[in-house]
Amino acid sequence: MAKEIVSDSEVVDHVDHPPRFSDETSREGRWNRRRIAWVSVLASLLWWLWSCGALRTRPTLSSEAPAVAPVDNVPDIGFPESVLRTWAQYAPYIPAAEYIPPPPGCAISQVHVLQRHGARWPTTDAGAEMKSAVQKLQRVKHYREDYLTFLKNFTLDLGANDLLPLGAKQSFEAGVVSFDRYTHIVTEDNPPFIRAASSPRVVDSAANWSAGFTVASHCKIKAKVDLVIPESGNITLDDTMCPNSSDGSKESKKWLEIFAPPIKKRLNSAAPGAKLTNKDTHQLMSLCTFHSQVTMAPSPFCGLFTAEEFRGYEYHGDVNKFYDNGYGGNLGRVQGVGYVNELLARLTGQPVRDHTQTNRTLDASPETFPLNRTLYADFSHDNEMVSIYSALGLFRQYLLPGQQLDPVKPCPLRTWILSSLVPFSARMVVEKLQCTGKLPLPLGTFVRILVNDAVQPLEFCGGIAGLCELHAFVASQRYARHDGDGDFEKCYN
Repeated sequence: MAKEIVSDSEVVDHVDHPPRFSDETSREGRWNRRRIAWVSVLASLLWWLWSCGALRTRPTLSSEAPAVAPVDNVPDIGFPESVLRTWAQYAPYIPAAEYIPPPPGCAISQVHVLQRHGARWPTTDAGAEMKSAVQKLQRVKHYREDYLTFLKNFTLDLGANDLLPLGAKQSFEAGVVSFDRYTHIVTEDNPPFIRAASSPRVVDSAANWSAGFTVASHCKIKAKVDLVIPESGNITLDDTMCPNSSDGSKESKKWLEIFAPPIKKRLNSAAPGAKLTNKDTHQLMSLCTFHSQVTMAPSPFCGLFTAEEFRGYEYHGDVNKFYDNGYGGNLGRVQGVGYVNELLARLTGQPVRDHTQTNRTLDASPETFPLNRTLYADFSHDNEMVSIYSALGLFRQYLLPGQQLDPVKPCPLRTWILSSLVPFSARMVVEKLQCTGKLPLPLGTFVRILVNDAVQPLEFCGGIAGLCELHAFVASQRYARHDGDGDFEKCYN
């Protein structure tokens, strides 16, 4: 049974989850809009039942037949990859690169997965703003452009917060990929250790990942969610512990006031009297991304905008996260320090040393923070993952003036692009490797980091082919090892 921690000292049982998705706001008639995604989830569930013997008297294993269907790198929503990548943090998961095995002479001995929850409904507040914008358009009596006429008979029926079928599917597939890639470091007696932040969409993503991992092993390895950590207390998997941090709204508003007015003007001209604002315009673009992933088909709202306009939308997300949880935020990096210190403890097999976000009761117990596992999987949110990237030193913008994103002028040299950093189901994987001394790497223990399968250069610790010696990697994390150099205290003072 998974454990849910309700305080720094109390532990209660939490029910294990089968592969599923959350949708607390289902209503009659939504099936037709989501039938493709439902089929995908049902197929995964049937494979889970079949592979684990629930539909057979005696399970039989075959090395010739895979346990699950092949993973789709680009989800079939009706858009090319180039369009999906302009959806910023609301993009579905697409690998940023093709996975490259470790160099010759190096073998993976330990793996740490940090993964965002899968595709979801809009948050409650964002969904309300989307509905308000749609209602402004629907109150218009006569449209001047045909691309708006669908609104005459359109009913917007949004859920809130919870995992979508696509999110369940991509989380399940991520578990399959992890088993296929790291089979050699897990056993029946040494399964993955899995933690999740307590939001239902995060727990359900972790459960679907666990199911995918289990199915891929033909149920020989029973992966399960071991620990659910409430987001109301000390936690390293959510950014809830720094009330004084900036939120990026000041900088992203500057860009909104540049890219949105021409779109707003065009839409208000096509819908006289709608009186859309810049924010309405942005929320209608967000509605395109969410509605498409609900229906698994192009939303009619996407037809309101051009590809170039969505590149402006993409940069709005990039700027917001950079100045919220990223390098541009006053306290962005420090919110990732606790997780980095947990990572260092697992990599070195030493107790956690941290005085920031960690729950010291949990991290002191081998039951809730074991140090002897070979595969760890943690499930989180995009904001926290951005803080962790920044605390580690990933994605520094060396090619930009002052290493900062300009809120009023996008630079094509930037590598801070959210669809490659934190799309839905994003994952950072830290591999610990033992290398035999084959050139160009010396004999020793190394670390490699991949973000959405793209190998990171690790220039901050002398990376060679994306690998750093473990001791050099640990030494490079001075900011985390010194509890953020006083920044954590600024979260409250």
